[in-house]
Amino acid sequence: MAGSKTWPRRCKGYDCSRTENFARTAQNSTHKAEKLIELLQSKGTAFARSHVNIEPTSKLDSLHHLQLALENKKNGFGAELVAFPQHGVFYTDSVPYLKEAAKTNIDFIGGVDPFSIDGAIEKTMDFTVQLALDNNKGLDIHLHESGESGLKTVEYLINKVNENPVLKGKTYLSHCFVLGRLEKPKQQEMAEKLGAAQIGIVSTIPFGGLIMPIPTLMENNVKVMTGNDSIVDHWNTFGTGSVLQKANLAAQVYGQATEYALSRMLKLATAGPTPLDDKGNMQWPKVGDSADIAFLDASCSAEAISRISPVKSLIYQGNLVF
Repeated sequence: MAGSKTWPRRCKGYDCSRTENFARTAQNSTHKAEKLIELLQSKGTAFARSHVNIEPTSKLDSLHHLQLALENKKNGFGAELVAFPQHGVFYTDSVPYLKEAAKTNIDFIGGVDPFSIDGAIEKTMDFTVQLALDNNKGLDIHLHESGESGLKTVEYLINKVNENPVLKGKTYLSHCFVLGRLEKPKQQEMAEKLGAAQIGIVSTIPFGGLIMPIPTLMENNVKVMTGNDSIVDHWNTFGTGSVLQKANLAAQVYGQATEYALSRMLKLATAGPTPLDDKGNMQWPKVGDSADIAFLDASCSAEAISRISPVKSLIYQGNLVF
C-alpha cells in the first residue's frame, strides 16, 4: 500500500492523514500496481489475491485502478479480488460502497477486526456474510485481534459457514493471530473445526513474539496459503514478493528440515498443489492442467524451498512471461 510516510493525526486508531492521501496516491496507483505485478512475476508468481480498499473517501476508485492494471497485464498475470473495508463496515459508512462493489466481478467480500473497529462482532459479521451470500462471493476476513474477541470472531464465523454450507471452501481468515495465542489443546480443537468447515488460513508466517500453528492447521486439512501483506509500506519493509521465501521461512520456524518435510512446505507457496502427493504419487503436472508453470534452478522441491532457488522462467495460461 502506498501513501504518505508521515502520520500527524490519529482518530480511533486510524490515521486521519491516510484518508487525506487517498486521492493523491490514487493518481498513479495503476502504475504502482503494474510495477508490483512485475515484482511478483520476477519471483515466480503469476496469480495473486489482492485486497482493494473500499471506503467513503475513494469509494470504488481503487478497484477500478487495479482492474485497469490487471487488464494491462492480463496475458501474464491473474488475480482474485477482495472488496476490503479498510476503515470498517459501520465505523465509516462503507456499506453502500461494499454493496456496489459486490455487484462487480470481485471474488470475495472482506472484513477486518469487527470488534475493535466496528464495536460489534455479530452485526458486522452478519452483514458481511449475508452480502457474500446475496452476491455469490467468498469471504476473506482479516483478523488481528488476539484476545477473547478474536476467538469469538473465529467461532462465530465457523458457525455462520456451517449454517451456510455454500460458503465452505470459499471462506478464509487472514492472519488470525489469535490461533497463535491459544494453548495447544485449544489450537487443536480450533484446527479441527476450521478443517471441518473448510475455512482456510492466509498467513504471512509471523515469527518472534507470535508463532502461528501452521503445521497443526495443515495436519487437520485446513488450506493454508502464504503471502506478503507488506512489500515496502507503513507496516514493515521486509516483504520481498516471494512466496517461496515464505515457505522457506516456515520450514525454518517449524523445523521442517528433511527432504520430505521441505517438499511439503511447497504447498505454502503454491496454495496446495505439489508435484508429488504426501505418499509420493505424481499429481502435477497432468494433461488438462492449466499451463501455469514457474521454472526454478533446482533439482527438487526440497532444494527449491531450502535454497530459495532463482526463478528462471514463468508461464501463465500458456503464455511465456519471461
